Order: sequence, then C-alpha cells, then structure tokens
Amino acid sequence: MYHENDPSWFQRALDAFWGWIDDLFGAASTATPGGALGLIVVIAAVLAVLGALWWRLGTPRRRATSAPALFDDRPRSAAEHRAAAEAHAAQGHWNQAVQERMRAVVRALEERALLDPRPGRTADEAAAEAGRALPDHTGRLHTAARVFDDVTYGGRTATEQSYRQLAALDHDLERAKPRLATTGGGTDTHAHRGAAG
Repeated sequence: MYHENDPSWFQRALDAFWGWIDDLFGAASTATPGGALGLIVVIAAVLAVLGALWWRLGTPRRRATSAPALFDDRPRSAAEHRAAAEAHAAQGHWNQAVQERMRAVVRALEERALLDPRPGRTADEAAAEAGRALPDHTGRLHTAARVFDDVTYGGRTATEQSYRQLAALDHDLERAKPRLATTGGGTDTHAHRGAAG
C-alpha cells in the first residue's frame, strides 16, 4: 500500500539514465572552456564536421562485384602464385588452387612483358589482352577467366579437373611464342623477341 505510487522499474531506469547523462554533461561543461556554452559550441562543431564529411563522401556503398580485380594488394611473382596453388591443390582446396593458378598465369604473362602490369585488371580483361598476343590460346584463356570468376564471385565450386586444365594452360603458355606484329608486310622480330621471354 505504501509503494503503490512508486515509479515502475522502467521509470527508475530511465531516471537513472538521464541522471547519468546530466552528470556527464555537467562534468564535460566544467572541463570545457566557457562552461556549458563552450560544450554546446564543441558539440555543434563536431556535428558540423560529421555533416560535411557525410555530404562530401556520401553514404558508404559496397563495390560492385561485376568486374572484380584479379590481384590483392601485395604483388607476388608467378612462382609464388604457382607454389600457393600447388599447396592448395595438395590439400584438395580446389577453389583456392584455381584462384592462385589463374593469378600465376596472368603474373607470368606480365613477367614476360606480354601483358602490361596493371592494378585492378580483371580476369576477363587479362584473357582478352593475352589472347591478342597468344591467339592460339584465346579460347582456353577465356575459359580459365570464366572458371576463376565463377569460383571467386559466382559461388561455384572448383573441381580437380578444372584446376588441372588451368595448370596445363599455365604450362603451355610458358612455352608459347607470341604472335609477331606485322608492319607493312614485314615482321618486326626485334620488338617481340624479348617479350617472348
């Protein structure tokens, strides 16, 4: 009977919360030059900076995955990618093995100067560019890029067979000779001899 008009537990919790906020602002206003007015100015300045950043940068958005980059940030050699691919294959991790082997293919072509090193290149772009220098392997390069994209971004599972086909392509490309550019009916053998590795 004596406690029937007491506040509910929710009201007591709310009162305690607002009391804590009041104490926090009281402590902050005594530490801020200018007291409560200085605290209001500081809060307004912080809100203005946050608003300017939001207006300038916009809402954070996810990057589109329609044309993902082939390599991560740290550049590695073709040999390093091949070693990683073989390690994954030995453990039966075919997705990772396919990804690393495709990276080895592209890095090896860059090392032979058949592709210009370019950050952000996709597997499809690499296959198209390499197909111009190595036209006999165009179809297999496009198939490899499709397998890479399916595994990496399409949620598909690689198989041992798809990895072995990619490894065979990598091996064949190491020995492949690029098509020589023709200029007015002749061939420029000197310009491409070094690119063939």
